[in-house]
Amino acid sequence: MKKYLSLVLFAHTIFAMPFAFIGFFLAISTTEYQFDWTKLAFMILCMVFARNSAMAFNRYLDRDFDAKNPRTSLRDIPAGRISAKNALLFTLVNCVLFIFTTYFINDICFYLSPVALAVVLGYSFTKRFTPLCHLILGAGLGLAPLGTYLVVTGKFALLPILFSMAVLCWVSGFDIIYSLQDDEFDRQENLYSIPAWLGRKKRCRSPPCCMYSVSYLLCFRYCSRSLDLFI
Repeated sequence: MKKYLSLVLFAHTIFAMPFAFIGFFLAISTTEYQFDWTKLAFMILCMVFARNSAMAFNRYLDRDFDAKNPRTSLRDIPAGRISAKNALLFTLVNCVLFIFTTYFINDICFYLSPVALAVVLGYSFTKRFTPLCHLILGAGLGLAPLGTYLVVTGKFALLPILFSMAVLCWVSGFDIIYSLQDDEFDRQENLYSIPAWLGRKKRCRSPPCCMYSVSYLLCFRYCSRSLDLFI
């Protein structure tokens, strides 16, 4: 089990969980719905299963690139600690557990669970054809506030959508920064990213980075005003 926790960097789940708590407690604080420990437990399980699926599938799909890249060559699959077959099996098990858990929450979460999985798993393909792959990663985590709002209420609302947009911008911007370290490798392997697309001279003053940052601040400011928060 320890090697699978290493495969998905399970300890880092704590950094993704606040995005889920945003939507959950937003629903409780702005609607008539009351706090429910069962729903909270199901929400946490869904976050864990979805993230496990996304991380394991990314490691599975990128295993050949990871083996070539000095920065990633010691990851679990290239290093031989986990086979590609077992990583894919781990992905499928977590996908099933994710959908199974949503069944006990409400209908809309259950019906939309394949859509959520399509987004978080689909990100792993996007570096092969678009430099906007960072947006898809951002969208994957950006689903968390909206999804957990649906866990509580079972219906859509504008406010959690705005928070999801803020998370999308925030994560996308940071992923662009993270990808700076692999821009040369991406170009050599015909992989797509904004740093690889723009080149070395422009990568640190990327207009998309500015767009994500400004969009994030605008969305968060609007959301905060809606909740009568001071920023």
